[in-house]
Amino acid sequence: MIQETPFTIYPAIDLKDGRCVRLRQGRAEDATVYGDDPVAMARHWQAEGATFLHLVDLDGAFRGRPAHTEVIRQVVAALDIPVQAGGGIRTDEDLEALIDTGARRAILGTRAFREPDQLSRLVDRFGDRVAVGIDAREGRVQITGWTETTSVAAEDLARTADAAGVATIIYTDTARDGMLGGPNVDTVFAVARAAPHAGVIASGGVSTPEDIRRLTAPGSPPLDGAIVGKALYEKTVTLEQMRETVAGGQ
Repeated sequence: MIQETPFTIYPAIDLKDGRCVRLRQGRAEDATVYGDDPVAMARHWQAEGATFLHLVDLDGAFRGRPAHTEVIRQVVAALDIPVQAGGGIRTDEDLEALIDTGARRAILGTRAFREPDQLSRLVDRFGDRVAVGIDAREGRVQITGWTETTSVAAEDLARTADAAGVATIIYTDTARDGMLGGPNVDTVFAVARAAPHAGVIASGGVSTPEDIRRLTAPGSPPLDGAIVGKALYEKTVTLEQMRETVAGGQ
């Protein structure tokens, strides 16, 4: 049995047109379909040993309003493990609807950037069920489904979220996402240092046990986990291998 650790491996399910897909660098026109049944895929990752699942409503992110809330509800209902989800949450009503699905965490991306003054209020209302997703290219925050690059540094948004009491930050290097080339470790650590009170989850390019070793290296800022997507779907690595690496401290 694999020993549980504070560092969690999150298999990712990205939802587009009701199917499970992976994009290259977040480009909607560059999608690979890996399954037509998100619930079956979620059950698969639970059976493989996942202890937490990461869901992204890609259509919601691109359109600016949730598109897969009911699918997320079905996934949550089918699992015994918690789920975090985001994509297109722009209003209090969107956020409440996602939390009402039973999702353990609801991830704010574009809204966290556009309305940072609302984060403290939302944390007061929803507590640690509110997470912030910081997506960045070359260190600059991207919003609206990664279609718009801002001038704001990822670390600055992380400081804002941390000061507002946000418990979890998911940092994604969009240039590395879906490329199987490894995470941007330096920027992940910079975000973690900028948000010392929040748990930071690394995303984008995480694809080998060596990536996990780099993210958990002694002396580095502690992270809460890493999201793994394409490498699992392409079967270049197994969830068990990733989790064994964490448990073994290798």
